Order: sequence, then C-alpha cells, then structure tokens
Amino acid sequence: MVVAVVLAAGAASRFGSPKQQLLLPEVLARVRRAAVDDVVVVVGAHPLESDARTVPCPDWEGGPGASLRCGLAALARETEAAVVVLADGPELAPAAIDRVVAAWRRTGGDVVAATYGGRRSHPVLLARAAWSRVPDEGARSLAAVPVPCDDLGDPGDVDTPADLPERFRPTRRE
Repeated sequence: MVVAVVLAAGAASRFGSPKQQLLLPEVLARVRRAAVDDVVVVVGAHPLESDARTVPCPDWEGGPGASLRCGLAALARETEAAVVVLADGPELAPAAIDRVVAAWRRTGGDVVAATYGGRRSHPVLLARAAWSRVPDEGARSLAAVPVPCDDLGDPGDVDTPADLPERFRPTRRE
C-alpha cells in the first residue's frame, strides 16, 4: 500500500495567511488522480477543513521533518511507502507521483524523488525502511534515487502571494 502524505502544517508566515486553505483542494484533487491507495493531510499551525483524513501535528514548529514524522506515524501498518507532497505545490502533476512510485517499485530504493531541470523536488517517496531516518529538516537530506519529471512541469512552491498561479488570484472588478 502506498499513501500520499500532504504536508500542510506550516504557519505560512511569508504568505500572510493560511495559504493551505486556498491551495489544499487543488493539491488533493491532483494527488487523487495518481496511483495512491490513500491520502492523509498533516495539519499544525492552522485548522484546515479537508475531505481527506487529517493528522494533527503538535510539534509542527519543529520543522518539516517533525510534520512528516507525524504523518508517517499515523499510517497503517501495511503501508509500504509514503509519497510526500507539499500543500503549497498546486501545479503538481499526478503523473509525477505515478512515475516516482513506478521507479520505487522498479529500483526498490528507500528514497525516490522527482527532479525538474536536475533539481530535486516533490513528490518524494519514502519506503518504510527510511521513515525512522527523517531528520528535523525533512527528507531533503536523505540520499534519493532521482526520477526526471522535467516534461511534467515543476509542482510549484507558493511562499508569498506573488507566487500564486493566476487562477488562484482574486479577480478585480472595475
């Protein structure tokens, strides 16, 4: 069983408001079009409404690794791997998730990560054997099998309102 863990626990301080409320529905829709068996959303700084199962992380201020560990701890015993997705990546291609999962099934690597233009990004698959090695800074420091996803487009990384794709921006009335 492969489960998507969507990290949505951060404070979104650079954004100025809980960006997760705006972006999470789009991210979840994209994740659900991929070959995952279930989806959980890790929440922390802000309460979030979601149709996915949410996992509270009281230690969210400890960094992305703390949030990820909360999500991993909530997964069923039969879960073989977790696909880590960020709630602020609204351009994530479902095919990137499928490609990373397929590479993991082929290679058996403990950590498999999508790359865009040679740069490591999301999604990142963590096989169960890697879960206990997640440091506070998150899975980025774990060596990964790279999976080129350049043709699928970068998943995006919304840190400030200026980073929002146009479809999320409020329309102005004249």
